[in-house]
Amino acid sequence: MKVVFTIIILLFGLKLSAAAQSVDTSKISAITRDSLKMLAAARADSANETAHTDSAAVVDPNLKPIEPVKKEAPFVYVDYFPGFRRLNSGLELDSLKQTVLAEIARQIQIRKIILRNEQVKLAGLAKIDDLDSLKLALGQTTIDTLRGFLFSRIALKYLSMDNDSLADEKKRLIYENAAISYSLKGLHEYNAFDDSTGLRESYTNLSTAYNAERKYTEAKWFILQANTLARYQADTANIISTLIALAAIKSEIKDYTLAMSDLDKALQMSIVTHKPQTQLLVLKNFAYLYSVMQNYPKEAMVLKKRDDLLDSIRKAEEAELAKAAALKKRQDALIKKKLFLASLRKNSKTSSPAKTASL
Repeated sequence: MKVVFTIIILLFGLKLSAAAQSVDTSKISAITRDSLKMLAAARADSANETAHTDSAAVVDPNLKPIEPVKKEAPFVYVDYFPGFRRLNSGLELDSLKQTVLAEIARQIQIRKIILRNEQVKLAGLAKIDDLDSLKLALGQTTIDTLRGFLFSRIALKYLSMDNDSLADEKKRLIYENAAISYSLKGLHEYNAFDDSTGLRESYTNLSTAYNAERKYTEAKWFILQANTLARYQADTANIISTLIALAAIKSEIKDYTLAMSDLDKALQMSIVTHKPQTQLLVLKNFAYLYSVMQNYPKEAMVLKKRDDLLDSIRKAEEAELAKAAALKKRQDALIKKKLFLASLRKNSKTSSPAKTASL
């Protein structure tokens, strides 16, 4: 009996589970059908929007598609100076600029003061003409630019002593070597500061000293350097003087053709620049060159040109003096006339009728 009752209960349980499964399956089927309907509706809406967009594009061909907005890369601050505070305001930047400008102005002012002081000292050193005083000033000077100037002045002093006719050969050699030594020292000082004028003067002094020692190769090289610097500076006077010195060296080594070419260049430059005194110097060197070449007719011709030029210079100077005298005479007459008219006005005021009536 118990067995039968158990079998009945089992069968009833199986029916209940089957019914539950059928219910769940129906619900799932209904849910699935609803989802499919919703998905189909969404696809239909999307198709309608696409069709609408395509039709709008056909109707309005000028309509441009909206470009996607480009996202800028975020600013990344790189701290190159980790030990300093980062500036965050324009006021701080302006203050920094003002500080820099003030410092630049201060440095410029300091340079001007230094330059003015050096110019004053240079003017004082230029007045020294004694060799011992120049050497004493050199020992007391610590400024490099002034030391270069003193080296050049001492070298020139030795060169002028070398031209002393009373000095014997041994003294002349001492003077020439001293001039070379001081010129080289000045050359190093000027080269450190790239002073082209000082370098040119040092090259010229070295050429003169080596030429006096009959070391023509060295003398020629140094005067060529001086000529190059004079051309670089567009200094016509020193171009001519270095050409004359170069021609003198070439005449010593019997290179007469090149010496004549240098003198001809110097003569043409002196004529173009209207420097008659320089023309006289060039003509004098031309006459000497023709004399060394024993071309006496050419020497006489050049000397005649020199005399004619001297005569024209003398006449021009006399004309300038006469012109200056005439101008001074007119100025004196004008002053006398003004004084006379002033005295007349003064006398007329003192002797006027109103003055007499008041008396």
